[in-house]
Amino acid sequence: MRTVVTAAVLLFALDTGLASGQTWRPPADNQRCPSKWGAGDQRGSGNHMKPETVLRAARLIQAGEVFELGRVLSETMPMPAGRRFEVLTKRTRNDAGANRRGSNEELVVGEIGQVGTQFDTFSHQTIGTSMYNCVTVEEAATRTGFSKLGVEQVGALVTRGVLLDIAALKGVPMLAETYEITPQDLEAALAKQKLTLSRGDAILIRTGWGTLWGKDNARYQRSSPGVGTAAAEWLAKQDPMLVGADNTAVEISPNPDPQLAGPGHQILIVVNGIHLLENLRLDELAARRVYEFALIVEPLKIQGGTGSTVAPIAIR
Repeated sequence: MRTVVTAAVLLFALDTGLASGQTWRPPADNQRCPSKWGAGDQRGSGNHMKPETVLRAARLIQAGEVFELGRVLSETMPMPAGRRFEVLTKRTRNDAGANRRGSNEELVVGEIGQVGTQFDTFSHQTIGTSMYNCVTVEEAATRTGFSKLGVEQVGALVTRGVLLDIAALKGVPMLAETYEITPQDLEAALAKQKLTLSRGDAILIRTGWGTLWGKDNARYQRSSPGVGTAAAEWLAKQDPMLVGADNTAVEISPNPDPQLAGPGHQILIVVNGIHLLENLRLDELAARRVYEFALIVEPLKIQGGTGSTVAPIAIR
């Protein structure tokens, strides 16, 4: 009898998605397109950017304190294999004249869209070759950028920011590298911090992993704790303007399911049209227990770009 019951439980787990490898599968295009913003939409969650969104964020500014959330760009920062960033300085002027005017410039060689504190937009990720709103790589990719869903479509974003400090919730300075953040974790952090989420918020998640930046780059880049697939779907249901974190990918990396590669990116960017912010500096906000603030971020207007390095600021 025990063998029969065990087999029945296993079959139930397989059928209901409880077994390993059954965590998430991409929806068919006809299940996710057109997006709720319309068939021709290219802004996704950026459509939350309205005057009332800005005014709601502005009301949070009471002390006038500014927190810089962006990382310094340098050749020595953590980067995935295949990405590069180099700065070459050059002397460009040495004018004749009594004032002896000189001038210096730099040549940047590297990925300007996917390094440092980076903003991911909709041409960055696909399900197969289909992007947000079912725009295909074949129809939009050109040698000089994407003709649709480029980062230049985003514009300035100003909204209420909410920090969910999951490391503090767990009583640790840094989550373990294999820790998968769950919807229950996110809800518990909100309850502990006495906050609720509103549509159009920027939800920033602290894992503590950012403390490794510049100190142990190899470990920082190799893997990290982060949002699991269930938490990514929970976040999407909150209808935020963007989701960010202090790790390499916002989501847990690598995914616990060996059959999945970066499903959180697909859930948030491709399926739901929600922008991501990666490699944020969140430790100062956490140390000061600043959990609610005005967030300002504007990606570089790279024509057809898949993202942009950014320097967001939080103001309270």
